[in-house]
Amino acid sequence: MKKTLVAFFSASGVTARAARAIAEATGADLFEIAPAEPYTAADLDWTNKRSRSSLEMEDEARRPAIADAVVDMDAYDTVFLGFPIWWYVEPRIVDTFLEAYDFASKTVIPFATSGSSGIGGAERRMHTVCPAAAWKPGALLNGVDAAAWARHVS
Repeated sequence: MKKTLVAFFSASGVTARAARAIAEATGADLFEIAPAEPYTAADLDWTNKRSRSSLEMEDEARRPAIADAVVDMDAYDTVFLGFPIWWYVEPRIVDTFLEAYDFASKTVIPFATSGSSGIGGAERRMHTVCPAAAWKPGALLNGVDAAAWARHVS
């Protein structure tokens, strides 16, 4: 039996709204990639070069811990993976998620939200972080009907 998971990281709630719409439209299970240590507003201040998010994004090897694990990841064959764009790519916690599981037999479909950047840089980077996945082209879902997009690509 084929199962779909919508896994997402959301700092402000925008990506979470898109993830919920995708899960509802596709009948998928939902999993929040929540940090073990929640981000504060100060942590997310991208204008402060010493903020937690700035320091994480400055170091490509940084892997913030995730609070919980997906129960029975092996049961899923398709994973919609959502995140906000940070510094033109996916946040490092998304890399933590990608490196935590075996994606060799899974199709991964990325989706993102962003104030100004596209998803292309994140797609290229995630392909190198997790080359075993069968990647489908992703989409930036700002102002897009996330449910309609998900039904179209799944």
